[in-house]
Amino acid sequence: MKKTFTLSALAILAFFHSTSAQNKTVSGFSPASASAQLQTEGKFDALLSSRHIGETLKELSAKPHELGSANGKAEAELILQKFKSYGWDAHIETFQVLFPTPKTRVLEMISPTTYQALLKEPALKEDATSDQADQLPTYNAWSADGDVTGDLVFVNFGLPEDYDRLEAMGISVKGKIAIARYGRSWRGVKPKVAQEHGAIGCIIYSDPKEDGYYQGDVYPKGAYKNEFGVQRGSVMDMVIYPGDPLTPGIGATANAKRIADHTLAPNLLKIPVLPISYHDAQPLLAALDGPVAPDSWRGALPITYHIGPGKAKVHLKLAFDWKLRPANDVIAMIKGAQFPDEWVVRGNHHDAWVNGAGDPVSGLAAELEEAKAIGELVKNGYQPKRTLVYCAWDGEEPGLIGSTEWAETHAAELQQKLVAYINSDGNGRGFLGAGGSQALEGM
Repeated sequence: MKKTFTLSALAILAFFHSTSAQNKTVSGFSPASASAQLQTEGKFDALLSSRHIGETLKELSAKPHELGSANGKAEAELILQKFKSYGWDAHIETFQVLFPTPKTRVLEMISPTTYQALLKEPALKEDATSDQADQLPTYNAWSADGDVTGDLVFVNFGLPEDYDRLEAMGISVKGKIAIARYGRSWRGVKPKVAQEHGAIGCIIYSDPKEDGYYQGDVYPKGAYKNEFGVQRGSVMDMVIYPGDPLTPGIGATANAKRIADHTLAPNLLKIPVLPISYHDAQPLLAALDGPVAPDSWRGALPITYHIGPGKAKVHLKLAFDWKLRPANDVIAMIKGAQFPDEWVVRGNHHDAWVNGAGDPVSGLAAELEEAKAIGELVKNGYQPKRTLVYCAWDGEEPGLIGSTEWAETHAAELQQKLVAYINSDGNGRGFLGAGGSQALEGM
């Protein structure tokens, strides 16, 4: 039985084995074959161009291209043509998946004073992409529809230990709206835990202490969030299952059997959830009374952090379209010369919440550069021993949708042929961050 390895990386790892610079040996190769392998790797490295990667990055992040959009389809078609031009056998595989986008977003404080949240990131003269048409508004995908009004309670990071602290203080969020700050966990944990404690809604904001002026200069001068910046993202409960919520365990093909209604999907929340900027969060937090927050709960806004509940009451109204949309995976292949039925699969997604220069295009541009270099090697006589499958996934941002649906559709074949999967999401100058299965520890 073949062993299947999984590796997540933030740098180009491709399919090459690690080498020792001191003795020029290669893990898994005999001394006789190591020299030839190192020569091949040297040729591969010489074909990589940072300039070309930068050009690809700019090209693929020129427009917003979320799942199901016209720009997203155009992005997939452009990637397809690139793979083909590099000599790969490539095609687009399309799935029909659920992906809700907002119809209504309202957040307002109704007492003790009134405030209407902006829920918008203003355009910046320094960033020509910031006022492009067709941008998705700021929201959390897979929030439930809802129209709720209730007392506001600050729950720190919204983690189980924070609710333990609230309980010790005699404070409950049952029947109330929780406001949590981003950080210390994946965002989907926060509304899930709020729902488990009886909250009727959840607001998530970026505090400048974690991502703002407390950390350094804000965008566009620096990398941290300015007062209007909002973290979009999914709140699907992917621990239950990832991918299309309506087709668990099977590929979301056009004729797939689907759960009848999204409200019956077990990996989706039952309460409305909305991300906001610290510009919109400050008036809400400033209106809270009740106990002063513990020191470790205090952010960097120029207010005294209180927990509530009390006079601060908010109205949250969200509605989504809940449409099926096409997810376009780009699949490229070069057949192996010796072991064609053993597949090394490489993946990076191509969809983005907006333009996606960092996530995912920086990673995708590197993957395409790898494909370009491998294609050039093949044209000059190189033959990979195993079949290489290079993938550009759609729908990763909402919940690993494109990759999940492809794997579910081809599960039987993958169980027989897959020997390694190498994934990346983004690349940047600095430290390498990687993780993988224990079988890769020796590398």
